[in-house]
Amino acid sequence: MRCRPVILGRQGQAGAAFTLIEVAVASAIMALALFGFISVCSTALKSAKSLNRVEVDASSLAAELSISNRLEEMSDHGDFGKLYPGYQWSRSVYEVGTNGLFRADFVIIGGPKGSERRMSALYFPKQYVQGAR
Repeated sequence: MRCRPVILGRQGQAGAAFTLIEVAVASAIMALALFGFISVCSTALKSAKSLNRVEVDASSLAAELSISNRLEEMSDHGDFGKLYPGYQWSRSVYEVGTNGLFRADFVIIGGPKGSERRMSALYFPKQYVQGAR
């Protein structure tokens, strides 16, 4: 059995290897590419998280009050439970005229900064509309 001789380069080393400088440059380029990719992913996640924030308003409370058949002067408060954890609401309903017109003032308190939102609505119950016919 005959063996083929290996051709050696300078100083007795094989010629098919990378130099230390080539490996260092390739590693630096790869590290820059990975850090750039991680930075882009991090920015995208922060943007997606900010889009997911929900602004709570009193529209659901106003809708609930509008479907009632009778309105009377009252004050009420509560929270939104699991729907919007960390948010509380209060409402005051009072008559503003002798014709059955009611005003409801809603206050929503909560959120990451403990902000307060206010809303008012006027209601004219159905019983007064039907009685006018």
